Amino acid sequence: MDYNIEEFLIIAITKILNDLKVGHVAVGAASPIPGSAALLRQALSDNGEPRVSIIHGEANNPFTDGGRELFDAAGQGRIDVFFLGGVQIDGRADINLIGIGSYPNFEKRFSGSFGSAYMYFVVPTVILFSLEHTRRVFVKKVDFISAPGCSEKSVYRPGGPKWLVTNLCLMTFNSDVGRFRLHSVHPGHSISEIQDNTGFDFDIPEKAPFTQEPILLELSTLRKIVAPQIEKTYPNFSRSVFNR
Repeated sequence: MDYNIEEFLIIAITKILNDLKVGHVAVGAASPIPGSAALLRQALSDNGEPRVSIIHGEANNPFTDGGRELFDAAGQGRIDVFFLGGVQIDGRADINLIGIGSYPNFEKRFSGSFGSAYMYFVVPTVILFSLEHTRRVFVKKVDFISAPGCSEKSVYRPGGPKWLVTNLCLMTFNSDVGRFRLHSVHPGHSISEIQDNTGFDFDIPEKAPFTQEPILLELSTLRKIVAPQIEKTYPNFSRSVFNR
C-alpha cells in the first residue's frame, strides 16, 4: 500500500488519539500533520468526536480572539490534547523555542514560546511532535527552557507531555521518573538508528514493535474527507502531500 511519510505520521497520531478519552483536541499554528490527525480521528469516529480546534486560519478555528480564547479554554479544563514541538527537546521533555547557544547572546534566535509553558502545564495530554529526529533537535540538555517537561511534586500541574512522535519512532514519557521510553519503531528504521540520532538516554523495552502501518480505511478517509478540510487551512501542505 503506497503512502508518504506525512500520511504515515498523521495516521500514527490518529491511533494515539484513538486510545485516549478525548473530547476536544486543539492544534496550534503551523501544525498541518497534527491538525490532519485530529480531523481524521473525528472523521473515523461514530459520533463526530472529538471537537477539533486548529488555531490557524478560519476554516477549522472556532475562536474569534486567537490565543486568549485558547488559553481560557485550556485553563478551564476544556482542552484534552494539545501538540507542541521545539527547536530542541531533551530527555526530561524540556522544550526550547527561543534560541540556540548561550542566553542572552544566542547564535540563532527563533520566534518565541507563545504560551507553550502555560499549555504544557494545564492540558492533560501534550503530544510532542518533530519531523526531524536528529541530535540537533534531541539534545542532552536544551540551551533554554521555554517549557519544562517535569515539575516538583509541590507544583500544581494537571498537564504535561505523554507522547513523542517523530519521523523515526513513537515514544511515551513518564513524568514521575522524567524519562522517555521507546514505544515503537517506524518501519524501515531501527533502534540503533534511533539511539544514534538521539542525544539523551531513553528506556527501551525488551521487544520494541514496529509502528502499525496505515490501513486502507484510514488512508481513504484521510485522502477523501480530511484532505479537503485541511486544504482550507494549509493549502501548500495539502498540495504537496495530497496533490490537491
